[in-house]
Amino acid sequence: MRVLIASAGSRGDVAPYTGLGVRLAEEGHDVTIATHEPFAELVRGCGLGFRALPGDPRETLRSEDGQRWSQAKSSSIGMVRQLKMLGSHMREAAFAVAEAAEAGTDVLLLAPMVSPIGHPVAQGLGIPSAGVFLSPAYPTREFAPVLSKGGSFGPLGNVLAARAMSRILAATFASGANAVRERYGLPRLSPGQALRQQDAENWPVFHGYSEHVIPRPADWRSGLQVTGYWWPHLSRDWQPPTELLEFLDAGPPPVFVSFGSMVPGDSERLGQLVATALRQAGVRGVVQAGWLGLDVASDDNLITIGDAPHEWLFPRMAAVVHHAGAGTSAAALRAGAPAVPVPVLADQPFWSGRLHALGVATPPVPMRTITADRLGAAIHAAVTDPRYRERAEALAKLVNAEDGATGVVEFLRRV
Repeated sequence: MRVLIASAGSRGDVAPYTGLGVRLAEEGHDVTIATHEPFAELVRGCGLGFRALPGDPRETLRSEDGQRWSQAKSSSIGMVRQLKMLGSHMREAAFAVAEAAEAGTDVLLLAPMVSPIGHPVAQGLGIPSAGVFLSPAYPTREFAPVLSKGGSFGPLGNVLAARAMSRILAATFASGANAVRERYGLPRLSPGQALRQQDAENWPVFHGYSEHVIPRPADWRSGLQVTGYWWPHLSRDWQPPTELLEFLDAGPPPVFVSFGSMVPGDSERLGQLVATALRQAGVRGVVQAGWLGLDVASDDNLITIGDAPHEWLFPRMAAVVHHAGAGTSAAALRAGAPAVPVPVLADQPFWSGRLHALGVATPPVPMRTITADRLGAAIHAAVTDPRYRERAEALAKLVNAEDGATGVVEFLRRV
């Protein structure tokens, strides 16, 4: 079957689908990923087809609106700013997804940021579709929605907050979704009608994380599955830089620091803060530049690197300091590495809280209140308290024993 996986966002919103795509290709399917042009090499390097969606998320985050979003003082303000950015591009994005699917697709698999416009594309083309999500996406009494600060508002409050957030997100995508419906002669739907239609269909959604990390809520409807993680595909052609290998061999395991696709302000100031924190903690450090261009003055105990596969790097680290995006959090869990979460926005406070509750991470050090002293103390705790490492390694055995692609493989066999 010709399978199109459509995703939008940062590298962490694309990389897990390379692993899923390779597994589906091994099952005999012709797999293509539709995403932003900057990730074309990442996709093609895995032997998968590529179709372009508009936009460059890196440039978006560096824009004035992107900076205002990433530096928001609260999750609610950040979400409003994010939705404003998204809403201005919805019609263009919707037609791009439609054109990608029209190029030859038998089944459409949709990531969260694409599903509201991709679902009517599948309806218009008369092909099966399913969601492939990296975080919990449906209301439950058991925890607050992922785009809140995490925790709980109480059973009823959790459900009401999640429903309200779903409506707000659906409204953001409504113009693009209805433009697609018009393209295929389908009736227009309000945001609420679109959500109710998916529920009435029992539209299948596969959540690519482990039940050992977040158990499937008992009050979710049928059709919503938690499958286990989809690990990014590691290209056989990738080789670690000689400088990095020499640094790793020159001393004890270092601490990794990166904020991934986040661009929270002044890279020079944050680089100095990170270097000071690592020195205060008494550890060696591997600092990944990321989209911010984070840099520290390299010496015998510190090195700055570019992109490196987390699945290769993290098992070699004493601890991992990261922004707690879904993908990076998963990579740290896979490696059994203690974590120091530094959430910035979106779902990151949710994952930070979850990692800490599992006992595999220190209490979060939010970016908006970060200091060298706080970060240094958290790093010191992560590398000196053996309980973090013990819990992380125990959980790693559980998540690595799962085959997260099985549910999607079985879905394709059924359709």
